[in-house]
Amino acid sequence: QVQLVESGGGLVQPGGSLRLSCIVSGGIFGNYAMGWFRQRPGLEREFVAAISWNSDYTDYVDSVKGRFTISRDNARNTVTLQMNSLKPEDTAVYYCGADRYGVEASRDTDDYEYWGQGTQVTVSS
Repeated sequence: QVQLVESGGGLVQPGGSLRLSCIVSGGIFGNYAMGWFRQRPGLEREFVAAISWNSDYTDYVDSVKGRFTISRDNARNTVTLQMNSLKPEDTAVYYCGADRYGVEASRDTDDYEYWGQGTQVTVSS
């Protein structure tokens, strides 16, 4: 079975940075498109960023463009989300997702077959 384990969340002040990591096991990581999503209480899970299997394509929601960077290392079965200039509205549980059929990337949660447990990011003074 494919498993995703996320880490790196925590409490940070506005303007600060965090780096989230997701380690994938049990599958062929290099074949998967990967994505990061976030969810705030009472709201739908929201697309944040995605990356194709070979890193040739990335996609970001407008609210994080220029601040967040998604990357992957297929040799280490990891995908990361570097988050800079964090804002209070970035506060959410962040989830890593794997799309085993994705050649490029997708913004649709239904395209992702595997998910991590989520990691809490809190941006507050």
